[in-house]
Amino acid sequence: MSWLLEKVNGGLLRVFLIVVALFWLVPTIGLLASSLRSPEDMSANGWWHVFSKPSQLTFDSYQKLLENGDITHSLWNTVLITVPATILVVVIGALAGYAFAWMEFPGRDWWFLIVVSLLVVPVQVALIPIAELFGKIGLFGTIFGVILFHVGFGLPFAVFLLRNFFAEIPRELLEAARLDGAGELRLFTRVVMPLGGPAIASLGIFQFLWVWNDMLVALVFTKSGTQPITVALQTQVRQFGNNVDVLAPGAFISMVIPLAVFFAFQRQFVTGVMAGAVK
Repeated sequence: MSWLLEKVNGGLLRVFLIVVALFWLVPTIGLLASSLRSPEDMSANGWWHVFSKPSQLTFDSYQKLLENGDITHSLWNTVLITVPATILVVVIGALAGYAFAWMEFPGRDWWFLIVVSLLVVPVQVALIPIAELFGKIGLFGTIFGVILFHVGFGLPFAVFLLRNFFAEIPRELLEAARLDGAGELRLFTRVVMPLGGPAIASLGIFQFLWVWNDMLVALVFTKSGTQPITVALQTQVRQFGNNVDVLAPGAFISMVIPLAVFFAFQRQFVTGVMAGAVK
């Protein structure tokens, strides 16, 4: 009887999780359906009518989106900001995490304490001072300036996460590699990086999602020619409130790319999170 109860409870839990997942996907499905409808259909009734009238589906909105230079340029700007900011945080964070975990140098613990203390600094506190600094050195309004801001605020968490993960690597494994003649760089690339792959993948996903979906930093530090997709869509809403035939597909593309990245690296993300929880 106990195994039957466990099986029933497991089935109910699975059904509950599926229902929650479907509710979580409702906004995405609704935005997709809206992006495939004409403005007339969207103003006439709700997006769910597309299931009863599939003939409403059309790709005309996506064609108009591709013809909108502001949106397409802002989407490319988002890629130019997100990819370098993610790669730099992962690479620098991995190198610093390895140094704090396994290399001896003066003041190591104090420097790590300073890095950890930076985690409590809110982004809002640094907006005005860094904006003034970027204005003086000519980086305000540039893509490079936005990348630097995201890298600076992403590194404390990256160093903290990877240092704690790398510190759990068995010392005997590293000592054996050193006895075989491996230097620090080779030890890092051949031993530490493969073992830290799940944590690095988790960090990359977090950083990518944070930068891609950011609007506050981009709203402060970008100009008309360097705006990412989040700011460009907000500008379209302010200027053309009824421009839904461009806003709906633009918003869906802006949302579906982070979802695709997450699901593509879902296995590594879960492995990294579980490994950190166990350790």
